[in-house]
Parts: sequence; structure tokens; C-alpha cells
Amino acid sequence: MATTTAHTELPGGTPPFPPFDKETFSSQVLWFALAFAALYLMMSRLALPRIESILTKRRQHIAGDFREAERLKSESDAALAAYEKELIEARNHAQAFFNQFCQRQAVDEEARRKALDVRLDARIAEAESRLAASKVAAMSHIHRITTDASVAIVARVLGHAPADSAAAAAVSKALNH
Repeated sequence: MATTTAHTELPGGTPPFPPFDKETFSSQVLWFALAFAALYLMMSRLALPRIESILTKRRQHIAGDFREAERLKSESDAALAAYEKELIEARNHAQAFFNQFCQRQAVDEEARRKALDVRLDARIAEAESRLAASKVAAMSHIHRITTDASVAIVARVLGHAPADSAAAAAVSKALNH
């Protein structure tokens, strides 16, 4: 068996658990209380105020960021509203410009159509006058043409041509009826 000492083992052979050693328990409690008080004072006087100031600054910084974000949001909303208003105005201006352009084109097209109608009417009138002149000329020659044609037909059918005066009298008689 091993020898026991008062500081290392209990009479049963097991060493004592130091915090529960009866001889040192009261001094350990005293030192624990002093250490706790010193740590509490140090934390309450030094560390906690610093942590509180850091948290306060952080809250103030976050609140400032929120205010700045709200200000920027209101500015961006105002800019967006102004942009949309200008966009609507630009669209209206473009539509008005397009409508004016279409009206000018319609007026120009109507003027060109009228000018073309005038030119076509003049050409039609000229063609009608030439046709009328040709008709008059043809009608003035119809008596002679008819007389010549009838003489040629009778000559071919009968074998000899009648006198021009007899043929002209017969054609005049037939045209007058």
C-alpha cells in the first residue's frame, strides 16, 4: 500500500476534489467572490459602456442609412415620375407630329391628284376634239369613199363600172334616208 499524505489523498485512498476540500473551501469562496466582483466591476465600468456605445453608434448609423435610403427612394420616385411624364409628353408630341405629317401628306396627295385630274381632263378633251375632228373629216369623205366602194362593187359584180354621177346620186339617196 501506498503512503497517504494529508494534501494528496483521503483516508480511503482517493485524492480530494480541490473545490470541495474542507481546508481550502472558504478561501476559494473568498477568492471567487473577489474575482467575480473585480470582473463585474471591470465589465460594468469598462467593457459594457464600450459595447453600449458601439451598439448606440451602430443603431444611429443604421437609422441614418435608413433615412438616406428613404431620401434616395423619394428622389428616385420623383425622378421616375418626371421621366414617365416626359415620356408621355414625348409620345404625345410624336403622335401630334405624325398626325400633322399624315395631314400634310394627304393635302399634298390631294393636290397631286387634282393636278393629275386636270392634266388627264385636258388630254381627254384634246383626244375627244381630235376624235371629233377625225369623225368630221371621215364623215366629209364618207360620200366619196362610199361612191368609190359602190362603183368598185358594181364593177366586180356586173363586170363594168357605172358612171360616177349615177353612183354618186344613188349613194346620196341611200345616205339621206
